[in-house]
Amino acid sequence: MVNFSNDADILKYEPILFGELHLPGQVLAAGTGGALSGTTFTASGADFVSAQVPAGGVIYLQSADGSLDGAYEIISVDSATALTVSVIRADSGDDVIAPAAATDISYRIGTFRPQASEAGFKLTEYFGIRPGNPESAYDAEDVLDTDVLKRASVFAVISSVYAMLASKAKDENFWKKSLHYQKLFERAKERCRLSIDVGSDGVADVTRVGASIRLVRD
Repeated sequence: MVNFSNDADILKYEPILFGELHLPGQVLAAGTGGALSGTTFTASGADFVSAQVPAGGVIYLQSADGSLDGAYEIISVDSATALTVSVIRADSGDDVIAPAAATDISYRIGTFRPQASEAGFKLTEYFGIRPGNPESAYDAEDVLDTDVLKRASVFAVISSVYAMLASKAKDENFWKKSLHYQKLFERAKERCRLSIDVGSDGVADVTRVGASIRLVRD
């Protein structure tokens, strides 16, 4: 499936979804006895590779003494037991930012990749490209800059997660959150302008505008 956003993108908007509101059924890895020095987090006995922990994921860390308690961006998976992590950055190209050093850390790595895949399908369906539209001559890989779809994907994911939480907790505030992000998703989707490269030469041949979904030959 096609994902236009990752978990770190979600973290920028709703950190609580990786804390007390995380989805237990979507935890990739969890444990205790971790250590953090600089940007390197290690946990003996972990197997981040087998757990398919991705760069761009999010790890929740809580030290026994309370000096560390929050969610952090996973920059890279360095080995089965080691990750490079950072305080969430404004841009993925920015330098990594080391959290506070700590030991005796409990950790949890949850993911919203299933929801991101569903959001990716909805977006490709809306814009009439594969995989959402199997009949299309255009594929998501033909879009020159998928960053324009990132925000729409993030809003769709968050809306979906809060709807799931609302159905379990019967909490009206969760429904309000879900509807709020659904409206943001619709607006972001309409503002998208996709440049599609038909000839694989790096030059846009077709433009699709979210507000009208029309084809424009450049």
